[in-house]
This record gives sequence, structure tokens and C-alpha cells, in this order.
Amino acid sequence: MAQSQFTGADTIRILVASDSHVGYEERDQTRGDDSWKSFDEVMNLARKEDVDMVLLGGDLFHDNKPSRKSMFQVMRSLRKNCLGMKPCELQFLSDANEVFNGAFGHVNYEDPDINISIPVFSIHGNHDDPSGPGNFCSLDLLQVAGLINYFGRVPQADNIETKPVLLQKGQTKLALYGISNVRDERMFRNFRDHNVKWFRPNQQTGDWFNLLTVHQNHHAHTATGYLPENMLPEWLDLVVWGHEHECKIDPTHNPETGFHVMQPGSSVATSLVPGEAEAKHVAILSVTGKEFNVEKHRLKTVRPFMTGEIILASDKRFKGLEKKKDNRQELTRKLMEVVEEMIDEAKAEWESIQEEDAVNNGPPLPLIRLKVEYTAPDGGQYDIENPQRFSNRFQGKVANINDVVYFYRKKTVQRKIQINEALPEEVLEGLGELDQLRVDKLVEEYFLAQTQSLKILPQAPFGDAVNQFVKNDDKHAMEAFVSESLSGQVKQILSLEEKDEDLESAMAKYKEKLEQQFSKGTLKVKKRAYKPKPVEWDSDLDGHWEDQPEAIDNAALAAESKSQPTQTKGRGRKAAKIVEDDDENEEIDDVEEETPAPKTRGRPKAAAAKSKAAPAKAPAKAPAKKAPAAKGRGRKAQVFEQDSDEDEDVVMDDDDFDPPAPPPKRATTTRAASTRSQPSRAAAAAPKTRQTQLNFSSQKTSQQQPMEISDDEISDDPFESVPASRARRR
Repeated sequence: MAQSQFTGADTIRILVASDSHVGYEERDQTRGDDSWKSFDEVMNLARKEDVDMVLLGGDLFHDNKPSRKSMFQVMRSLRKNCLGMKPCELQFLSDANEVFNGAFGHVNYEDPDINISIPVFSIHGNHDDPSGPGNFCSLDLLQVAGLINYFGRVPQADNIETKPVLLQKGQTKLALYGISNVRDERMFRNFRDHNVKWFRPNQQTGDWFNLLTVHQNHHAHTATGYLPENMLPEWLDLVVWGHEHECKIDPTHNPETGFHVMQPGSSVATSLVPGEAEAKHVAILSVTGKEFNVEKHRLKTVRPFMTGEIILASDKRFKGLEKKKDNRQELTRKLMEVVEEMIDEAKAEWESIQEEDAVNNGPPLPLIRLKVEYTAPDGGQYDIENPQRFSNRFQGKVANINDVVYFYRKKTVQRKIQINEALPEEVLEGLGELDQLRVDKLVEEYFLAQTQSLKILPQAPFGDAVNQFVKNDDKHAMEAFVSESLSGQVKQILSLEEKDEDLESAMAKYKEKLEQQFSKGTLKVKKRAYKPKPVEWDSDLDGHWEDQPEAIDNAALAAESKSQPTQTKGRGRKAAKIVEDDDENEEIDDVEEETPAPKTRGRPKAAAAKSKAAPAKAPAKAPAKKAPAAKGRGRKAQVFEQDSDEDEDVVMDDDDFDPPAPPPKRATTTRAASTRSQPSRAAAAAPKTRQTQLNFSSQKTSQQQPMEISDDEISDDPFESVPASRARRR
């Protein structure tokens, strides 16, 4: 719609203010009423100027649990200036349950039980933010009382949804957006990661005047401790910026984004800094169609505030004073004269903006802040007075009698060497190349320069993991890489068929295989699965959830690895090929001579199972074929190699199992095939049972039994040693 078609009846007039901080220094006898008096002046101005609405940019109260006095003064001022018989001309087009999320499903000026002439819309700041059970704040109390409309809530600080309050007057359409205060680092991260979702009107989108109210740091106090303007959407028309106390009421245009920014500042000085000493203003914003203009009004009830700074070494009034001995008295007298001049200047400025009635009542005590740098030249000294004692000299003349003056010395900073002047061109070129280096390249060059390289871990994937850790800030990159590489090496070793195969060569082959897969881009990297972030997790206090060790879902990774097809043969591992020499056979013969006949209730294996006879190995490789169950609990025999210096056989048995009487001793033979086959046949016929307890004992030569172990104790790891157990003698 053409701008010339709008009339005065289509103009929406909004009084814009922020950071009232009602309740600041309310216990101070001199300054206790400053905050609520300034807020009352703002609301009186809204009534006198007959605005359509009031927009507050946060920090209405100085504390999130305001005192009864502060709440009383705010409610009194709102009721006195906002309630009346004049109807509000704004049409409310939004869903109140979505934009307000309050106790009632309507805007306050549409409540049939309350007559609201000037509605107040406000977001919360960092001082009056929600807390406690129910997550309520002081604005919730004012809203349920029908005095304000609290919008811009942030239920989820990491998932912000901004829905506008849609208002219309005549042909002017206003989309009022609000984002209440969130911790600056978190807000920066939300905008950077695109976690802020914006809702726009679905009809006549281009005809709406988009106004946003935020309460964040406007300037970069730290790298991420603020909200940059260029992170905000470009379709905005005006941004009202709260939280910053310096008054910059005139809108400034951002050429990068195209919108304007207005910073109302605070209505009461809460710190003695030069920004607070600027004149305090509020603005009346007139919106007609897509155009707007600002009419600023200076607040007259604000306590006068003057700041100054002097350097004693360069000020003519203190010239030569540093060379005098015992110059404290004269220095104090001259500084008092400076403060007196500031007091007179503050009173004169206050009188210049007041009306006759206020001037007759006399000016309030001003706030004075003087910064004094007392760094003396060489050979001189300034004997300054205690700042507390100096400030107390102005009792009854200033409002801040404890911090009028601030003494400080100049910091000695060493001159930094200019890189462009001190370094040659060759060095500067080398420094420029550092920005283009990758971490994995540095790792590769490091290992090339070393005499020894990695033996187990592949070098190229190792450099890539280091690069992911440094460049992408992946806290688990190195841990995952080492774990997967070592796991693959262990599987490779377990798959070796020959016992005496060279492990180093096998590991080197596997490492070379990974190197080739990485160079071809076929090396598969398992994607890490993360557990859902707990509801009570605070990213700012506890850090990113993905960076925590307990965030990794190991169960999901294990399930994924199990789902991959694997080749298995039977229940045990693949039998290793055994090569024996004559000495080992002689050792076996000696054991056979001292071993009694196998029991009928167990499944012992003959010690000669290590021989080259194939039938002796068959029962061990096919455990699926079982003999009929026998009476009692049998045990599976396991062959172990024994050193030649052992004197006794180790027997593993149950404590509550009474073996039968030993059978007659069999004849002693050496390397007889028939003798070796008897234990094998007994083992094939014996049932397989479960052993619950291990028992090591030694018996006489005539009653020795072969060592037995249950299936539960048999490990698939060929390098695992026999589990230790307590030995006893029968």
C-alpha cells in the first residue's frame, strides 16, 4: 500500500522505555526513591501524551524478588495512568495463549472486567527474570492483576521460538516481537547455531511493521558475551535494545542489515560510569504504515550526575606540586575545589530543564564521580588522602558520600614490537604460510623426521584424527580412533591360524591395509551415537553434552557392530595347529605314567591330545555332538602344558563332589597309540555338565587326576592365563 494513503488515524504511538530498575538502592536514605519516581514520570508522560501503548525493554525491577514497597509503587503508577474509560484503539490479532502463555487467554485491554486505556507490553530482563517453583517472575504477578502484558517468554533457552504480537490500528499493521533475556553466551550460540525460530504473519507479510525488543549486551564485552546486530533477521524494521544503560535514543541505521536500532538506556543511574551520566530520555515512537519517526523526551526527575577525570601531572592547577614535600594538604584542598565546581555544574544543569515549581523546591543532591590519575614524574610524589575520608568531606553536598573520588596510577605497558617493522620479509612470508598449514600435515612431517614411526596405529588416519580434534573441536576423535584401531588389531591377531606366525608382520600388514583404505577414501569410520541430553542439563554450567564421556551411547555402537555378519565355527575359537618335538612327547609320556584311569562320570581329555593323531582332536572341535546324559555332574577336561619342573598335577574339582574309588592302575606304556585313545573315547562318551567351583589339589602319584575346567571358564582369548584359584590338598 502506498505511504501517501495513510492518515493520522492510522498512526500507532508507542512510548518506549527500558531498565527502570525499580527498587535500586531503596534502603539508602538519600537515593531510596529515585527509581520509582523516574518510572512514575514515564507513566505520567504516557498518559499526558495519550499514547496507544507502552513498550518496556526489560528490568522493570532491580531484583527478581522485589520488595513490597517496590511492587506497591509500580502497581500504583500503572493503575493511576493506564486504567481509564478511554477505549484502546488497537486491534489484537494474535492468539493470546501462544504469545502470552499467561493465566488468561486474552490481552488485558480486552478483559470485560478491567478498563485499560493504555496497555503496557514488557519483556523480562536479567534482573527480574523468572525463578523458583513454577518459574514465575514479578511480571507474572502484574499480568495476572491485569496491569501489563508479559510477552517474549523463553521456556527453552536452547530452542527459542519467537511469535509476534499482531496489532492493527486503521491500516497500519504492527508485528511486535520480543525475546526476554538469556545468558549472553547461550544467546550468541543459539543465533550462531540457528536455534532461534521466527514466526511471521502468513498474510500480507510485506505490509507489517516488524518491531523487535531484546535485552542483551549490545557491545562485545567478550568474544561471545553479546548479541551481534548482524545475527538478527534483515526483514526487521526497528530493534529496541534494552540492558545497555547509556541512552542512545536516536535510532541508528545498520547498513549491513537495513534496520534501525534504538537504545533507550536506563531511567536511573545504577553505576558511576560516564555512560550513566548521559541525559536520560524516553521516546514516543509513531508508526504509520512502514514508516516511523521518534520524538524524544528528557526525564526531569532523574538525579543530576556529573563525572570528570583529571591527570595531576598534566593539569595546570597541580603543576609543580609533586616536587613539594608533604603536599597532601595542598593536594586535597585543590581536589576539593574541583569537586565543588562539579557540584555547581550539576545543579545548574538540573535547574535548566526544570519548571518553576520544581526549581522552588530546590535541586536534589547530585552524584559526583572524579577519577584522579596521580602518577608523578620522575623524582616527584603525590601524597594522596584516603578516598573514603576525602569523600566524607562532602557530607550533605552529594548523594554518594563514600565514592566521590577514585585514585589510580597509570599502568606501565611495554611497547610491543611492530611485526612489520622488526621482522624481515622472509619471516613474514613464513608466518603467512602458518595459517595455511593443516594439523595432519604437521603430524606427517613430525613422524618423517623421527627415527621410529608408529607400529600399531596407522599414520594417516592418526593425523586426520588429530586434525578433527584441533580444528573441529571433536573431544572424542582421538579416543574413538585409538579404540577402533586397537580393536581391529586384536581381531586380526585372534584370526591368525599359525601359532608361531610373526605378530609384528601381521600387525604391519593390517596397518598397511588401513593406510591404503584411507588413501583411497574407503576407510569406514563409525558414527558415534549420543544419548539424549538430560532435561536438567545446563550447557553453560556443565559444558556441551556431546563433549561429555557419558554422552556416548556405547550400547548403540555395540548393537551396530553385532548386527554386522561375522563368521563363526562352533562354540570355541579355531584350533591352532600344534607342532611338538620329541622333548614334549617325553613329557607327555611321563604324565601318562602317573595319571590314573579316567572317571566314568566326567569328560577328561587325554594328555596325549596334543599329539599328531587326528582322532584325538575331533571331540574338541565338535562339541555339538553330545553323548547321552550320565548320572551326576560331569566336567569337561582341558589339556594344559606343564613345565618339566612341576612335581604335582593340578586338579580342579567341586568341594561337595565325592569322587568314586579310583579304578585299578593301568599298565604303564610309552607312546602307545592304544593307550592314548582310551581317554579320548571316555571323553566322547562322558556327558557335558557345568562346574560351579574350582578346586586345586595335589594327590599321590597313584591317585592323580587330569585338570578339568568348566565351559564357563574357557576364554576365547588365546593369551588369557588360567584364572587363579585357591589350592588345597585332599
